[in-house]
Amino acid sequence: MRYLRALALAGAALALMTACSVGPDYVRPAMVSPDAYKELDGWKIAQPRDGIARGAWWDIFDDPQLNALEARVSISNQNLAVAEAQYREARALVREARAGYFPTVTIGAGYTRSRQSTTASFSGTSSTGGISGFSGQPRSDFQVGLDFSWELDVWGRIRRTVESNRASAQATAGDLEAARLSLQAELAQDYFQLRTLDAQKRLLDETVADFEQFLRLTENRFASGVASQADVVQAETQLKTTQSQAIDVGVQRAQLEHAIAILMGQAPATFSLPPIPLDAAPPAIPAGVPSELLERRPDIAAAERRVAAANAQIGVAVAAYYPSITINASSGLESSSLAKWFTAASRFWSVGPGISQTVFDGGLRRAQTDAARAGYDATVATYRQTVLAAFQGVEDNLAALRILEQENGVQDDAVNAARKSVDLTTNQYKAGTVSYLNVITVQTIALTDEITTIQIRGRRMAAAVLLVQALGGGWTAAELPSSADVTKREDPQESDSSRRQPPGRSAHQD
Repeated sequence: MRYLRALALAGAALALMTACSVGPDYVRPAMVSPDAYKELDGWKIAQPRDGIARGAWWDIFDDPQLNALEARVSISNQNLAVAEAQYREARALVREARAGYFPTVTIGAGYTRSRQSTTASFSGTSSTGGISGFSGQPRSDFQVGLDFSWELDVWGRIRRTVESNRASAQATAGDLEAARLSLQAELAQDYFQLRTLDAQKRLLDETVADFEQFLRLTENRFASGVASQADVVQAETQLKTTQSQAIDVGVQRAQLEHAIAILMGQAPATFSLPPIPLDAAPPAIPAGVPSELLERRPDIAAAERRVAAANAQIGVAVAAYYPSITINASSGLESSSLAKWFTAASRFWSVGPGISQTVFDGGLRRAQTDAARAGYDATVATYRQTVLAAFQGVEDNLAALRILEQENGVQDDAVNAARKSVDLTTNQYKAGTVSYLNVITVQTIALTDEITTIQIRGRRMAAAVLLVQALGGGWTAAELPSSADVTKREDPQESDSSRRQPPGRSAHQD
């Protein structure tokens, strides 16, 4: 054991004196951000109290029913469970790579009972026909030994592998948060679309009640000889068409209700939402400046960490050009007699370093290095494209909210005008100055305008959800787990089942 301790100390000193990491050190790719969003012009500036809450970003909509539904996504969604398991797997790979820092020590014990043949032809055969040194009698061999093997990380191959795996684990943590945000946003969109359909159903039901009154009015006028039978048929046709529209809304509503159940990890048969017509406007959402987006999107953080992982892989590939240095040692006890097994005379040991260098591999190392550099270039391009797509997402939804707000105002005016037209035409019909066809025409226009208004309101809420998602949902890069966090076996936030947010520093600070 003294030999092994001395060997370990010598190896550690050698590693400290000569260790270096080959390959390029990581530098975060540069990304030029515009000074401000183009579509922010004319946008309502949010007040400080309107900020997006960290984690529970849906609180900004002030909808208790939505709050209750969103809280269940992180707990029960199965796609999120897959992403969380992948994160734990990536963290395990970090610990697996770190195991290369340490020597491998194995211990074994064995017993062998054997007998040599005395009839085989060997150069060492004695004159009596037996093998020299053997009597042909059975022989016992008792052995216990300890083997020690340690590859010195002189060129940083192991360190670069650990660096790559740590960055990959951080990227997987970003993927987990991006998946969480995407599922939460999908639920919010489905929820507001379902409430939009509830508002549309309420409008159609009210319109059906109005058309039933018009049908009775027309039937009375026909009975008194004032109206024709064609007016009665037209009124009945309009009523049945509207009733059909009201029933048809139920198809999409049921599908949205089922989709919300699945997002919460629940069977559709066990879930239902009571009808609550949409009657809300989008809240003020602080957009900030484009440069902040680089720190507020988990998918951007994940893409940047993958660049770091790919950069470290270049070092792993370059390290293959250098020789590998290994220290091997073994020690133990061996005897043919159990009584003498643990005596000093039965002790054996061996120790010695080894060095190996590949002198020809047919271009394998060059190809691996070229592949690593190309992989790095690909991740840089992916990172920059992710940032550009994030800018686009914010601009798209800022524009949608601004334009839809203007459209909503004009559409409200159209609805008011259509209602006034219905009142005037109805009075004219009752006075006998216009036909019932005129009434049907203006009623259809009014119904279409009101449905359009409801749909625009729903689109505005959907755009607000998408804008919050594009802004990162209140997430910040500071919530990305640090290198130390992803190395630990236990997640610092494992006890928090509703939201996994490992504390740590910003990704590019590690």
